[in-house]
Amino acid sequence: MNWITITTYLPLLGAVALLLHGMFWSGKREQERLDNEYRWLTLIITLVTFAASIPILLAFNSAQAGPQMVVKQSWITSFGVSYHTGVDGLSIWLVLLTTFLMPISILASWHVGKRVREYMIFLLILETGMLGVFVALDMFLFYLFFEITLIPMYFLIGVWGGERRIYAAVKFFIYTVVGSLLMLVAIIAVYYLNGGTTFDIVEITNNFAAHRNTLMSVPVQRMLWFAFALAFLIKVPLWPLHTWLPDAHVEAPTAGSIILAGVLLKMGTYGLMRFNLPLFPEISREAAPIVMTLAVIGIIYGALVAMVQPDMKKLVAYSSVSHLGFVVLGIFSFTELGLQGALYQMLAHGISTGALFYCVGIVYERRHTRLIAEYGGLATPMPQYSTIFIIVSLASLGLPLLNGFIGEFLILIGTFTATVPYAKLFAVLAGLGVILSAVYLLWMLQRVLFGEITNKENAELEDLDKRDLFGLVPLVILALVMGVQPMRFLNATQATISKLEQQVRNPKEVKAQQLRAAK
Repeated sequence: MNWITITTYLPLLGAVALLLHGMFWSGKREQERLDNEYRWLTLIITLVTFAASIPILLAFNSAQAGPQMVVKQSWITSFGVSYHTGVDGLSIWLVLLTTFLMPISILASWHVGKRVREYMIFLLILETGMLGVFVALDMFLFYLFFEITLIPMYFLIGVWGGERRIYAAVKFFIYTVVGSLLMLVAIIAVYYLNGGTTFDIVEITNNFAAHRNTLMSVPVQRMLWFAFALAFLIKVPLWPLHTWLPDAHVEAPTAGSIILAGVLLKMGTYGLMRFNLPLFPEISREAAPIVMTLAVIGIIYGALVAMVQPDMKKLVAYSSVSHLGFVVLGIFSFTELGLQGALYQMLAHGISTGALFYCVGIVYERRHTRLIAEYGGLATPMPQYSTIFIIVSLASLGLPLLNGFIGEFLILIGTFTATVPYAKLFAVLAGLGVILSAVYLLWMLQRVLFGEITNKENAELEDLDKRDLFGLVPLVILALVMGVQPMRFLNATQATISKLEQQVRNPKEVKAQQLRAAK
């Protein structure tokens, strides 16, 4: 029994079950009752999927760097396409993050009243697409899952979004498709340059490591690196490719924002670590100063723009631009600490920012406004909500003993000790982003939760119900566990990250270390 296959396709089977339920078993029951059945059925499916992902973690061998629990079957034999899946240190926690956030996203969607069945079907299809991206070990299969995620997210934004939902959905789709098409061209080119026999990521990576410079010239490597990088950096998104993100976040329903911030953005940073670094290490090092410059600009720019946002959701959206800049910075430091920090920050950001979007969605459901000026003094009528909102905000700004601190700390140390030109300067400037994140998040908390209640409607707001507590409390607990026990997470990724760091290590540095060791 392969738990990876079961976990990946359970949501898709659930989507089919919802479709059949609506077609054949709905009968003449009231629509409200049917919608409630769809909600509960989807929640059960996502909980079972999360339970199915636990054996993957339990069976995972943290001492092994390569793929584990592998399934490989010939698929399109004439082109060398295979159904090849597995997990390693790069993907194991991202798979768990996806299955963990989906039930929470369903709880956050409980009050969706329009086309509930279709809404839940799209969420389940999206889950299968995201899981497929993280477990795929064949380039063709990876691209297929990567594209599958676009369709349900497009409809989630375009049908169930806010007033400008069509604009946001189209902008999201165009940006991502342009990058995806460039990636497709790069995948086809890599396939033919490798001999035109296989799309297998593991085989191609190993062959490129041994014969890269004989298979293609340096200019060709630069073009292929750029095609992959642009697709993934749009997905991150890195400044100045970020403009689609605030619109998508603001217009998306709460569950869409949770999934977008928690998982979909990580597909970009994961792609950089899966493709760009191991396939083209020399070009990655060559481009590192430029990419790190853009990352630092994104860190500071995202924080400064977040400070002046009147809309809570837009503030959290721009904070994602800033925090994902840290992840890119850690990746291109090429140090083990930086790479570990980047992967840890991906997880931490998914937890804390997902919780922030959930918190914003709760007050929006009650007041139908996200404007900070409309609130104030919520700590009095909503003490439970305020406590959780404060904790996840502190986690997001990187308070020690919470999850956000570990990733940023490792990234800053890894960047400061990197051999990339101007690395120390990049680390110092990125540290400014940590300070700015404290400014905009604490200022938001002050204006929303504290002070006198200036709006009478706020005085009558209900605190968290059981459903919201079931959704938010696990996020708070995980933020605390990740902050206090980081090695439980870092140990699982250590072997794979060490291998990746060796793949991108500068040959001159290796020789210098060998000479020093010999002396």
